[in-house]
Amino acid sequence: MADFLMPIFFGILLVILGYVNSKGDISSIHWYHRTHVSEEDRPIFGRLIGLGTSLIGVCIIAFGFLSFLSEKTQKDIFLLIGSALVILGCIIGLAISIYAMLKYNKGIFRFK
Repeated sequence: MADFLMPIFFGILLVILGYVNSKGDISSIHWYHRTHVSEEDRPIFGRLIGLGTSLIGVCIIAFGFLSFLSEKTQKDIFLLIGSALVILGCIIGLAISIYAMLKYNKGIFRFK
């Protein structure tokens, strides 16, 4: 019945998390990145990670609304569009986040 509410709430959570990260607070990011990103690179690193996280969240919110439309109109095309949007948003959002990790952390995981 209300299967569309969970993606909307999860997407809102991701957007809020992305907003917090984009303001330079990277305390929610894995400890490895907090300790290996230099102090002067933290603001831009946080902005890029926040952008990737927010993009994924917005796409998940859109999926929730498209799921609602699909449920109300009984047309599966909205569900298909929403699924494609989530996949595309996750790919782009992860690409932005991985780019930030590679550029400012010199890798996703770097062992000494």
